[in-house]
Amino acid sequence: MSEEYGLLDLDNSDGVGDEWEEIDVSDTEADRVARQRDREFDQFRKRIKNTERFKVEQSVFDDATLAALYRLVQHGYVKAFGGPLSSGKEATVYLALGDDDEHEEVAVKIYRINASDFRDMRDYLVGDPRFEELSGDKKRTVLAWTKKEFANLKRAEKAGVRVPEPIAVERNVLVMEFLGSDGNRAPTLDDAHLENPETAFGVVREYMRRLYDAGLVHGDLSEYNIIVHDGELCFIDLGQAVTIHHPNSGEFLTRDCANIASFFQRQGMDVHGDELEEWIHENATPRP
Repeated sequence: MSEEYGLLDLDNSDGVGDEWEEIDVSDTEADRVARQRDREFDQFRKRIKNTERFKVEQSVFDDATLAALYRLVQHGYVKAFGGPLSSGKEATVYLALGDDDEHEEVAVKIYRINASDFRDMRDYLVGDPRFEELSGDKKRTVLAWTKKEFANLKRAEKAGVRVPEPIAVERNVLVMEFLGSDGNRAPTLDDAHLENPETAFGVVREYMRRLYDAGLVHGDLSEYNIIVHDGELCFIDLGQAVTIHHPNSGEFLTRDCANIASFFQRQGMDVHGDELEEWIHENATPRP
């Protein structure tokens, strides 16, 4: 090695050999499969984006979301897409055909990566021991939120709370049981005619207790997030649900109880939010 410029000493270098002959540039079966999958994905992307009912939702279907949908199709969770069931600031829910007899129809919830309220999402994520502290990154927040809703649905279902059965999650896409009939979503508690509000209140109260027993607080419970399907009351939209260890869980529970009491008061019942909250605390034994 030359001391002045650090030039490599030829005496210590390897000679020119036949290393180029060792590089295999032949076309392998794996290469052919990869190209075929790329072509199939391109066709899938064009088919979705050219579908008339999706043209108004171009902001939902970025390439990464389309790739997630494609994987869900490839894995057999979704067979064909229908139209939107509901649309909000954060997500759009679509009807789709499932790929097995158990789930002939499914609901596909797609969260927008560019959701305008992602900072509000962080308020429900930060402080939840299941999720590490998030930065201000919008994508990470939305992806964590989607996984959180899937986990919350599983926990609620295990606790005996009627919720849409969670089926699969991929990036910002959640596949779950479709609650409705003839392509129409089941009515909310606010839209349904309650013949026996006392019975309905008893079911809602018990589900709130079971949810708390499982260590969760819904966080946005009202007559608009409870639907009536086949004679059953079902809790939906559990994305914002927090564990009881969340620093704001007490505040969220108080708000949930006040919302539910207010609705049933309008049905002619003498119920109060503070009494409902006290009943939940007295009758629930939340997991540590």
